[in-house]
Amino acid sequence: MGIADDAVEIRARGWRTLVALHALIENDLERSLQAGHDLSVVEFTVLDALSRQDGWHMRMRQLARAAALSSSATTRLVTRLEDRGLLTRILCADDRRGIYTELTPAGWDLLTAARPTQERVLREALSEAAGQPELRPLVDAIQVQAPVVETSA
Repeated sequence: MGIADDAVEIRARGWRTLVALHALIENDLERSLQAGHDLSVVEFTVLDALSRQDGWHMRMRQLARAAALSSSATTRLVTRLEDRGLLTRILCADDRRGIYTELTPAGWDLLTAARPTQERVLREALSEAAGQPELRPLVDAIQVQAPVVETSA
């Protein structure tokens, strides 16, 4: 195996490790958010992204990027969340072609209730992953960027 082949294998191994950690976290989050709050991970992600914006709203294109979804998938998701009263769509005052998606008070309340679940599951999943030698370096890197804060339960 040459140097170029080694580099390809190193990147591939890194990718597999990232996918394994992502799957571990996402599966645990999906179960817990669904069971406790009737929310999927992507629904939580959308509510969370909106809550972090000034005025609790974003253009649909921005929301699609934040949730890593296509435009059509974002539209379907926003429609479902809007039907549940968690989001609303409003026309942009400056550009009548633009549509904002805005968090409603009910969406804010649900997100507030779901955040402790998300934080607990993330903390537990990262702790579990840290015990797996192949995932430990990635967990360490994540915690250097954004340390997991222990909270009393």
